[in-house]
Amino acid sequence: MNISISLASKKTRHAVLKPSSNPPIIFTPGEKIRDQTGFMRGHGTYVSAGSLKATVAGVEQNINKLVTVSPLRCRYNGEIGDVVIARVTELVHKRWKVDINARLDAVLLLTSIQLPGGELRRRGMEDEQSMRSYLSEGDLISAEVHSVFADGSLSLHMRSLKYGKLGQGVLVKVQSNLIKRSKNHFHNLSAGVSVILGNNGYIWIEPTNDNKDPVGFEVDLQQVVDIGDRQTISRVRNVVLALSYYKMLIYDTSIQYALEESNKYTVSDLLTAEACYDIANLTRHRLQAMGE
Repeated sequence: MNISISLASKKTRHAVLKPSSNPPIIFTPGEKIRDQTGFMRGHGTYVSAGSLKATVAGVEQNINKLVTVSPLRCRYNGEIGDVVIARVTELVHKRWKVDINARLDAVLLLTSIQLPGGELRRRGMEDEQSMRSYLSEGDLISAEVHSVFADGSLSLHMRSLKYGKLGQGVLVKVQSNLIKRSKNHFHNLSAGVSVILGNNGYIWIEPTNDNKDPVGFEVDLQQVVDIGDRQTISRVRNVVLALSYYKMLIYDTSIQYALEESNKYTVSDLLTAEACYDIANLTRHRLQAMGE
């Protein structure tokens, strides 16, 4: 699939910021963003001849008078409160190391999980010896960023009942900056599947299950998923990849619209370039019509 991107004119690039409904303007390294007067230099920018210029190819973001450029492609940089999907890579002293698509592995402390049975007590030697019975290498989990260390690595926690070990489902990987930040990253879609939109670019798709283990460690990996659920999960996966390919923000509304537009295609047809373009284009028009 080939994508042709028409760059905005210099006049448009240097104009006053447009409303958020307009497509973002992409700046290239060394290109002038705006005059420095009245603005502060942030990440992804530098000052030259009284102007703020980009150091990376990305999109301008403003926080009050602070100007930054977010790169189009980058490793995930976590913030406190982010929801992430992670894979356990190693067990060490009283902690698990997990891959979260970041520059460094994150850690999940034994004290940062809720023990089976919901017990609230100090963790002892017996708990440390039982760590592998809770989570072992290769397990997928949902968690929240608890803190950020000085070197940029993250500490996670799973103290809330909505987080835990993931069972039967499909993991989809997209660019982390395509995941729209919102108050809720756990969604039950009308199609009968649930999605967890990790801020780190990992998306988990699974059949909606109202009878999950309340603590989040007991999952049945031998359970047979109904063929209808598997087809729906595959459909959601394919429309998410279509949105990702055309660099559209991924959140509950965009996925729902894309699903509705995909009903005229079979699951296998959604892998074709024509179907992906059609779904992404129709979804974009619907979002713009709704002011999203």
